[in-house]
Amino acid sequence: MKVLVTDNVSQSAVDVLQREPDIAVEVRNKMTPEELLEIIPQFDALIVRSATKVTREVMDAAENLKVIGRAGVGVDNIDVNAATERGIIVVNAPEGNTNAATELTMAHMLALSRNLPQADAKMKAGIWDKKAFVGVELRNKTLGVLGLGRIGSGVAKRAQAMEMNVIAYDPFLTEDRAHEMNITLLPLDDVFRQADFITVHMPLTKETKYMIDARAIGLMKEGVRIINCARGGIIDEAALYEGLVSGKVAGAALDVFESEPAVDCPLLKLPNVIGTPHLGASTREAQVGVAVDVAEEIIAALHNEIVKNAVNIPSLKPDILRAIQSYLPLAEVLGKFHAQLLNGRVQKIAVTYSGELAAKPVAPLTTALVKGILDTILQERVNFVNAMVVAKNRGIQVSETKVEREEDYAGLMTVKVVSSAGESELAGTLSQGKFPRVVAIDGYRVDTVPEGHMLVVPHYDRPRIIGSVGMLIGAHDINIAAMQVGRKEVGGKAVMVLTIDSLVPAATLEELGQVDGILDVKMVSL
Repeated sequence: MKVLVTDNVSQSAVDVLQREPDIAVEVRNKMTPEELLEIIPQFDALIVRSATKVTREVMDAAENLKVIGRAGVGVDNIDVNAATERGIIVVNAPEGNTNAATELTMAHMLALSRNLPQADAKMKAGIWDKKAFVGVELRNKTLGVLGLGRIGSGVAKRAQAMEMNVIAYDPFLTEDRAHEMNITLLPLDDVFRQADFITVHMPLTKETKYMIDARAIGLMKEGVRIINCARGGIIDEAALYEGLVSGKVAGAALDVFESEPAVDCPLLKLPNVIGTPHLGASTREAQVGVAVDVAEEIIAALHNEIVKNAVNIPSLKPDILRAIQSYLPLAEVLGKFHAQLLNGRVQKIAVTYSGELAAKPVAPLTTALVKGILDTILQERVNFVNAMVVAKNRGIQVSETKVEREEDYAGLMTVKVVSSAGESELAGTLSQGKFPRVVAIDGYRVDTVPEGHMLVVPHYDRPRIIGSVGMLIGAHDINIAAMQVGRKEVGGKAVMVLTIDSLVPAATLEELGQVDGILDVKMVSL
């Protein structure tokens, strides 16, 4: 079998591949798109970084290609949909930089506690100013970790070794799993109130955008120190600036910024801020690690073994794929939809298959559903191969049931999620055998296309409520494209689903929630 390695991928990956007696490796670091098209038909596997664009045209020409490896985290330069359609596995290396990012966070925390960059700058300016740099110790301090994925958990473990008390906010980790790690899970505001140091390890989503804002900083201890090596935009930089100037925040260490490169960021002009230019994965070991990880995945794929880091559908037998392929997009979109309706910490995910689905091999559909839920809410990359492992590691129980009963739909997927805040249920089917539709929310019948931006509004079935919602979002020039209302009885509870042309501002969502008769408001973006 032949593997093509491009884009100056580390020699370590080539060495790993060359140890396999049945694999031949060819290294071509610089190729034009035309040259790639000409030679790709002879290769069984391709490894790239970011320079080589693996387009649909390339895959049309790649008659023998079985797997594409990206030596890094992102796969933006690979047409994953085209690969999936052709049964080509796409793999990446999501864990290769975990240790690098974890250690950078610890370095920031130590530098912040002892004013190391500031002291170094004065020393190099010829100034011996010992009294100006009295720091604080980490021992016996409380570290608040926002997000306990691979990196957040790694930081927590190292902080405990330094005798810190670790508390955390992670709405999708169970209490039992946190207890195993000797970490106290708390509501977000309680973490803000109790932590001496706060470190961010969450994805940037509409829920985490400006998670640390002026209100949050107001809840924090005097002299709190904040570290962000995750994503820019989770911290409101203007609010952080005010907190640093006032002294409420003693210091901040930032590797990521709202706008990068952050050469004109006002925060970097403050003496109590440490900044680095997005160095999370910038170690020699991480660069080698991602290359070696991808090489090992390529070998596993070529030998028909388990592939851990596939970003698309792993190899399925053709008969199984044919049986469930049309339902895979429905399963994933139901997961993404449901994830944005959730309150509290996920504990159980139960899927019921009925109609024609009761006779199909549904395990890949359950995996797609779990992937849709977890990939929407977690920082770590969740794919079709690791979704069940990620759920298990977070203490989330996943079950599937087949029910042979007549339905109003050819095939119906009903998803119930149990969280610390209660239960929620979503049901979906296919229209015309191929178009996903949501047909029930918490038992209320609707018929809506899950795409774009939607408002889901549980409410009491009373006059003027729908009009109030329309007027409030209309005040922001937000157009309503479609509307569904499901109810069980006149005057009882109901649910409204509005398909809208743009996002509703957070302040307006809060205002909607205060309308008499509205029970909740959720913004769903797909």
